[in-house]
Amino acid sequence: MAQSGTATKPRPRVVWRRSGGEVSLPEVHRTIVVPGTASFWRKLIAFSGPGFLVAVGYMDPGNWATDLAGGARFGYALLSVIMISNLMAILLQHLCIKLGVATGRDLAQACRDHYGTPTIWFLWIICEVAIAACDLAEVVGSAIGLQLLFGIPLVWGCIITASDVLLVLYLQTKGFRYIEAIVITLITIIGGCFAAEIVFSQPSVGGILAGFVPGPRIVANQEMLYVSIGILGATVMPHNLYLHSSIVQTRKFEQTPSGRREAIKFATIDSTLALMFALFINAAILIVSAAVFHWSGHQEVAEIQDAYRLLSPLLGLGAASILFAVALLASGQNSTLTGTLAGQIVMEGFLNFRITPWLRRLITRAIAIVPAVFVIGIFGEGKTTELLIASQVCLSMQLGFAVWPLMTFTSEKAKMGEFANQFWLKILGWITAWIIIVLNVKLLWDTFVPDALLKAFYSSLGLPGPK
Repeated sequence: MAQSGTATKPRPRVVWRRSGGEVSLPEVHRTIVVPGTASFWRKLIAFSGPGFLVAVGYMDPGNWATDLAGGARFGYALLSVIMISNLMAILLQHLCIKLGVATGRDLAQACRDHYGTPTIWFLWIICEVAIAACDLAEVVGSAIGLQLLFGIPLVWGCIITASDVLLVLYLQTKGFRYIEAIVITLITIIGGCFAAEIVFSQPSVGGILAGFVPGPRIVANQEMLYVSIGILGATVMPHNLYLHSSIVQTRKFEQTPSGRREAIKFATIDSTLALMFALFINAAILIVSAAVFHWSGHQEVAEIQDAYRLLSPLLGLGAASILFAVALLASGQNSTLTGTLAGQIVMEGFLNFRITPWLRRLITRAIAIVPAVFVIGIFGEGKTTELLIASQVCLSMQLGFAVWPLMTFTSEKAKMGEFANQFWLKILGWITAWIIIVLNVKLLWDTFVPDALLKAFYSSLGLPGPK
């Protein structure tokens, strides 16, 4: 016991368990200068770019199957789900920006510096699995695009897709702006293709507007809810949270409270605009699917290849299917560029371990290409849809383990200082986190629990089970 009159000094609060290691993506860290006295628009241009790299993950081939199925089966009704998913994404990416700017750490580094060693290794392993799953969807999507356009077998298409390793390596030596430029170009191609598809399909404007209004039928209709969860799981990507908190640090802004505040503002504008473009792409896929398939007796269309084959005959335009395949190929290639960057960020961040960039990207590609080639080679090309679905399930498994640390770190004043989440943002963020976690647990339950047990469970609740 302390002697009378002797004050016990409070123990200093430990902000981070470990001191920060090397900066995130050191080869491009703070390489893009932000002019200090420039106008609003010049500063916005300087900060623009990372948001579009992140937006790529919200329009990758993994989204296409769920959007196509939602439009073909339920018309425009699930547009509201896409919109809500996108709003969640905007919020989460804003928190990633705050973490990267305020702490100088990406999400992987923050986890490494906060948690114990067993937790770090657990988070790293499941994150690598998620990135491999996402990469798998991108590789398969690109291969399908090559097959539809040029008749290349899927196995060879998967192998050809590996060439992006060389492209990323070359672009990164030229400067990060080159990577951003090619990503934005491919996004523009995707947007142009689907703008044309919307014109061709002549959807109902009134039906589209009504589809953006959420309604209780989405929850009441078990089949609609099931597809909605799939859309959410395919939209919010865990690797984007690690990616964005890193690449926002490529900008060289003033390391002062006012400089960080300005960086957060402009980077949030950039990501919000980019994600609104992603909303247009995802909504366009569902709108075209609804307009072309839902009311023409093709409500069971869910595979990308079926959509490609039916678009031109149903619309009477040969260009419709070609534009669809071009957009798919651009989407797959775009996603592989950002996926390789995310892989580097995760390995270096969690383990504070660097390997040669080309070797890291080669490993990332091999992890995705080997299972794709194996499954397609053994079971045939008809298993590509199952591969895409399996990749989305893996992503769903990891999402909660990325959202929870993000909310925890950005809510701590000791770590974030004046940039810690305000009360209203904490409430909104934790509601979003719990919605994502609960819905993804349900998706996993419906995916893995045997049908007989699943039907018995829904029957005990007085609900029809998903078909």
